[in-house]
Amino acid sequence: MAVKTFAAIDIGSYELSMKIFEVLKKNGMKQIDHIRHSIDMGTETYTTGKLSFERVDELCMILHEFSDIMKTYQVTDYKAYGTSAIRESMNRAILTDQVRLRTGIRMDILSNSEQRFLDYKSIALQGQQFDEIIEKGTAIVDIGGGSIQISLFDKDTLVSTQNLKLGVLRLRESMNLLNASLSQYRTLIGEIVESQLSVYKKLYLKDRAIENLIIVDDYISLLIRHYYRKEGKGDVTTREQIEEFMEKSRTKSTLELSRLWDMPEEDMPALYISLIMVHRIMEDTGAKTIWAPGVTLCDGIAYEYAEKNQLLPVSHDFEKDIIACAKSISKRYQGSKKRSETLEQIALRIFDSMKGVHGLTKRDRLLLQIATILHDCGKYISMVELGECSYRIIMATEIIGLSHLEREIVANVVKYNHIPFDYYEQMEKTTSMDKESYLRMTKLLAMLRLANGLDRSHKQKFKNIRILPKEEQLLITVETNEDITLERGLFGHRAEFFTEVFNIRPVIRQKRTLDTMSKT
Repeated sequence: MAVKTFAAIDIGSYELSMKIFEVLKKNGMKQIDHIRHSIDMGTETYTTGKLSFERVDELCMILHEFSDIMKTYQVTDYKAYGTSAIRESMNRAILTDQVRLRTGIRMDILSNSEQRFLDYKSIALQGQQFDEIIEKGTAIVDIGGGSIQISLFDKDTLVSTQNLKLGVLRLRESMNLLNASLSQYRTLIGEIVESQLSVYKKLYLKDRAIENLIIVDDYISLLIRHYYRKEGKGDVTTREQIEEFMEKSRTKSTLELSRLWDMPEEDMPALYISLIMVHRIMEDTGAKTIWAPGVTLCDGIAYEYAEKNQLLPVSHDFEKDIIACAKSISKRYQGSKKRSETLEQIALRIFDSMKGVHGLTKRDRLLLQIATILHDCGKYISMVELGECSYRIIMATEIIGLSHLEREIVANVVKYNHIPFDYYEQMEKTTSMDKESYLRMTKLLAMLRLANGLDRSHKQKFKNIRILPKEEQLLITVETNEDITLERGLFGHRAEFFTEVFNIRPVIRQKRTLDTMSKT
């Protein structure tokens, strides 16, 4: 069987990176090359808001070289993703078109949550070491050019994830604006980090202890691997060792450091900033050890490709992590757990019973589940403007693993569960959803509205619900001896929208059960 090759391309804030993998049906994926090229796009984007013609020209030249390398390796498939510097550029649509026309490479832009989730996947798939580390209080610190992501684990469950504008290039630019000397870096960067961490600590670390940090970055991870390779040790280090690295970075020249640690000289300033930031995070969280698995976004891209093409056995349940993150958000905004669980049960049952009708995917089922979890988050702000407030909370909150579009679908499902529905002609000027995404949202909304109608009293009256599509009806049999006058009365309005969307009329039937007390 001919060996296939796959290329993963990370178009980052300060570097373009490409990894080439052999694709093997039996053995998964094997890395065969790693090409890196420095390019500082982040500083320009973060200061001016867009990339200049000169920078786009440089980007295209490098990607054209990558394209030639892919031809040499006879790459059969690839994925190229832009991250923070592209994502935050005002002219991103123009530059992605330029990249496609001049290099033949189609570049997709990752949302922050998608990017961090790919990084997280590459860590989680490290297996036993990851499983052992997260058994104790652990945070993943994912460091990019524009921001960092802190994801917190409680035992083996992902409980929160938060993006902070503390990227290496942003901090370097701040130091340049302040005309700070190297001797001032530790104090000034420490103050910037502390100012953003203080709120995070109040929200998430009040009753949680952090013992370990897992680092995903391009500098500290490389340093640890190179340093400990010489020492014959692993990839776990201590806060004290980070302190020692910091001191050497402050007192030695970049050339001396480059020779000492076998790293490019031009990386030394960014490494120093990263060390200061991580050391301060360790101090503030109380973490004592760091694990640097050495994974990159390219690895996450490759793992995603392998997962979709069933090339790797995946034991970790990543959907569980997304759901856990949504539940954490609901808890933060004092959502009703019992009510959410009831809606989730009913809505997913409706979804599953209509597989042959709705034309939706497993991923859409997950979005519906998240919508049921977050259905009432807006009440934290306003009971009157529940729909609109819920929408704003969801759109403003990172849900790791969801794209911006997916988050918008969820936000609109929740919003229109509480307010009158707007048709696409009314929405198209204010939404980024295309018609296909709008229709997905509409179908999920119809299911949530119907589920909501079946528990309108919020009293979870039904012991059992059976749902069966039959010709032009959706027969809903509810098992209860309670008075369901309210549910019947308000069910009709919810059912009308469902009928409009699916051309199927829901019909509710009550089945009374024998009173167990009468048997005794």
